[in-house]
Amino acid sequence: MNALSPLAIAREAVARAVAPAPPRPAIRAISAEALLAMEFPPRELVLAPWLPMKGLAMLYGTRGVGKTHLALGIAYAVASGGTFLRWTAPKPRRVVMIDGEMPAATLKSRLAEIVAAAEREPPPGFINLIAADLQERAINLAEPGDQNDLAPVLQAAELIVVDNISTLASCGRENEAESWLPIQEWALRQRREGRSVLFVHHAGKGGAQRGTSRREDVLDTVIALREPQDYNPTEGARFEAHFEKARGFHGADAKPFEAALGAGGWTMRDLADADLARVLAFKSEGMSIRDIAEEMGTSKSRIERMWKRAEAEREAARHAR
Repeated sequence: MNALSPLAIAREAVARAVAPAPPRPAIRAISAEALLAMEFPPRELVLAPWLPMKGLAMLYGTRGVGKTHLALGIAYAVASGGTFLRWTAPKPRRVVMIDGEMPAATLKSRLAEIVAAAEREPPPGFINLIAADLQERAINLAEPGDQNDLAPVLQAAELIVVDNISTLASCGRENEAESWLPIQEWALRQRREGRSVLFVHHAGKGGAQRGTSRREDVLDTVIALREPQDYNPTEGARFEAHFEKARGFHGADAKPFEAALGAGGWTMRDLADADLARVLAFKSEGMSIRDIAEEMGTSKSRIERMWKRAEAEREAARHAR
């Protein structure tokens, strides 16, 4: 085949430059009557009660509190159709977890611990991991090229776990709302294509999620992982889970609770029970009601109510015997 002449090459370049852009899909409006007449299937849940199909969610917390343990546990429960903490996956769904921070060896050991303790296994191929350690280059969800490169890997996924925003979504300064827009558009596109996305993020010095609050605008659920007041970094994964945004569920489903990962697996308790246990521990050390209130950062009257509750429960137990 004869090579194109410089003039022909130049003509082709001009033709491509002036070629009309593909038509943009029209924006449609429907009447209120038409909307009310439409029938939509019930919105299924990926993880009950807080993560729906086509749902966008975020969990965040301070370093070392247990975010990756939680994210990996969620991913495995969804892939296996199992339970995790107080949440249940109605059926197995395909999951892709993108990890931008954890060494692959550590990720492997944590996954092995989950597998060893799990009551059920995911179907083959239902959980896939993209580990930063095993890539030839960094992944940046803010870059259109990386979004396109990920598309084939995510094609069959029903849940995408992004752990974490700081390492996988770099675009400008974190406190600039505009820097979030490329990642937000990517997440909305995943939702339009039928996938759910769970973002993992760090908390700032003040305890709120780091950077712009604009991230929360399109999210269905936001879970804050907070350190218990008596938390010790040597404890590892232990946190209070607080639902800061809960679209589509409320009441008991949205109650905060404390969770801790120990040698025997995960344990959970209501925050009221956790606080009462601390009051009893402080009391056993001889602390006064006033000192306990100061230590726990709450009112003296609240500690008094908790102490009276404990005494009443002890008295009821004594009579029951």
